[in-house]
Parts: sequence; structure tokens; C-alpha cells
Amino acid sequence: MRRDLYVLDLDGMQQSAVDLTDPTRLVFDYTRRIGDIIDRIPPGPSRVLHVGGAAMTLARYVHATRPRSSQIVLEPSAELVEKVRAEAPLPPRSGIKVRPFDGMSGIRGVRDGYADVVILDAFDGARTPGELTSAAFVEDVRRVLAPSGVFVANLVDRAPFARVRDFVAVARELGSLAIGVEPATMKGRRPGNLVVACGAVPGEPFGTPSPMEYRIFTDRAVDDSFGGGVKA
Repeated sequence: MRRDLYVLDLDGMQQSAVDLTDPTRLVFDYTRRIGDIIDRIPPGPSRVLHVGGAAMTLARYVHATRPRSSQIVLEPSAELVEKVRAEAPLPPRSGIKVRPFDGMSGIRGVRDGYADVVILDAFDGARTPGELTSAAFVEDVRRVLAPSGVFVANLVDRAPFARVRDFVAVARELGSLAIGVEPATMKGRRPGNLVVACGAVPGEPFGTPSPMEYRIFTDRAVDDSFGGGVKA
């Protein structure tokens, strides 16, 4: 492993990876796909709300690719934040503000219309807390998003994707939807990351990955493959 690659292990899993010399290099495939979405929103400084901090990989990416951006990270574990600050300090004057709150309570302190992007990448063990995929949370996301904002959620699921289907059922009220998923996960071979973008989703939100790397679903294809969930 490269000495300049900082990997954060939590609950026996590699939770985050940060290239300390080049924060634009996103090591995990799902973070690269979220980075693709960030790259496709209008250029210039952006306002980003991160629900879940870990090593703050994506906050560092925004800082590197969109200087002068304003970012809020909601991370309830003060111990984790202290560990990351000690082992992989944030850049000076990064504009990244870390607030010691969980997503559900922390988002209530974010002003209306603040965010160009809201990124949900929070886990309790190997699962995203159910409250963060609920209709109540999505309604708070709607409140804090700017009119042209996009909500991006990283969820771990496996076929037949009950959790993602339920999330899609509530998130579709934000606007258009797009989902990116690894082929092996789509075929039911193993659980994996599904990246769900909703709201003012940009064109080609996940870039142009090869079919071997990612399956992309937009518009009617989302309904055909991930419809039928239950609003929480």
C-alpha cells in the first residue's frame, strides 16, 4: 500500500481512503462515481453538506477541485474526528466545518436552501441508519437543497434491493433519479454500493464508465429496476 494513502478502518471494514498527496484521486469506486456527479454540477465554488464524515474523502475532493467552497460535515463521533485530524489533517483554510451531530439532528441546524449538493455516506456497522433513508429525512434534505441542488446517497444493499427500492419510493419526490451499481451486485452475486442521485441530476451523472465497471440506470430504467418500494 502506498505510504501516502490513508485508509480508515472501522468495524472491520475499510471505511475511507484518502490520497494525502492527491485528494482528487478517489480510490473507492463509489466515491469516484460521486465525484463524477460533483464534477458535473455548474462550475465554481459550491456549498456541500456531507452526512457522515469518516476520513472526509469527498470533502477534501471538493476542496481540491472547487476552491473556496463552503462545506459542512455532520459526524457524531468526536473520537473519530479527533483520530482523523491527528492522522490525516485537513488542509489549512479548507472551508470544511465539522459539526458533532448525527445526520437526523444535524440537518435541522442547516439553513433552508444552503446546499448545492447533499451527500449521504453514513454507516452504523455495515448499514446506513434507517432514519437517514426515511421520508422525514428526505423532507429535510429537500428543505436544505438549493432549487438546482442534487442529493446523492451511497447505500449498501443486495438483490432484490429492498432498501434501495424503499429509498427510491421517497426520494423520487425530489425530482429526477439516477442509480449507479456495480455489475456483480446488480447480478446478485454479492452486496455492494449503490449510488442514488436525485433532484436536479446533471446529464451523464456518473460519467461514462465501461459496462464492466458500473451499470447506470436513469429515468424509466430506474422505475423498471428499482420501483415498487414502500415509503418510510
